[in-house]
Amino acid sequence: MNSNPVEFWWQWLRVAAVVNILAWLASAIALKRRNARYGAAEYRGRFWLLALAAGYVAGCAFRSILPRVDLTRVCLDASPLSSMVIGRSVATVAELCFMAQCALLLHRIALDAGSPTARRLALPLLPLIVVAECASWYAILATNYLGHAVENSIWTLCAALLLAGLLALWPTAARRQRQFLAATAILCVAYLLFMTTTNVPMYWHRWQAEQAAGAHYLSLAQGLVDAAGPCRVDRSWSTWREEIPWMTLYFTIAVWVSILLPHAPRWPAQPTPGGGHESLDNQPSQHSHSGIT
Repeated sequence: MNSNPVEFWWQWLRVAAVVNILAWLASAIALKRRNARYGAAEYRGRFWLLALAAGYVAGCAFRSILPRVDLTRVCLDASPLSSMVIGRSVATVAELCFMAQCALLLHRIALDAGSPTARRLALPLLPLIVVAECASWYAILATNYLGHAVENSIWTLCAALLLAGLLALWPTAARRQRQFLAATAILCVAYLLFMTTTNVPMYWHRWQAEQAAGAHYLSLAQGLVDAAGPCRVDRSWSTWREEIPWMTLYFTIAVWVSILLPHAPRWPAQPTPGGGHESLDNQPSQHSHSGIT
């Protein structure tokens, strides 16, 4: 085994990338086999969720094979594809795909469940992430950690909005739907805890340290030229120690969530003779009236 923990982690990350691609293919096959269960509109909506997942899985696979630390221009491989500009461009597309998934699913479920609160909470998710991506690009080009602190704070806000939207759906959900809501709510809470206690403070403290040291930031034009250049290969533990936790979670658990979203339970819950609610998972497809139900 490789004695360098960073190289061992990198090898593990590349294996995870292959597993994630295979998992997406399995998800696509499973959705295709269930085509007959869904109406045309519902299948189309789930297909879009699957297509967006493909963008996220591919982007994370690329970043798993060629990890980098943007602001310090550090990478693990001297490939021309390790350029910060290329890597950030791939990450931007992937992250927009993931949040588009979340927003689309929450919005369609809110429509089917008749929840105006959840629908309103879904609307700002993607625009907020566009702002977060702008903050990330500023951070990378100017080499200013404040941009990353803002970016990750916006992601944290989006997770809070998503959690609120899930909770708004709870009162009208059936048993299986509540299982889905509970699982996703737990993931949201775990994400919020990680971001507020680890990720956002990490970038905030780095920015404060820069300020104390009298840091000089690049202009956007200077930063673009610098970020487009070759990266500096560094496989030391001290360089990657703080990056490994969030990258590992990002390229595994977040990817698995993305792959599973096209298979979310069907909405809305239908009243049963006993006055309760019943999931539509085993009901004929004509009960579904929207793209994602």
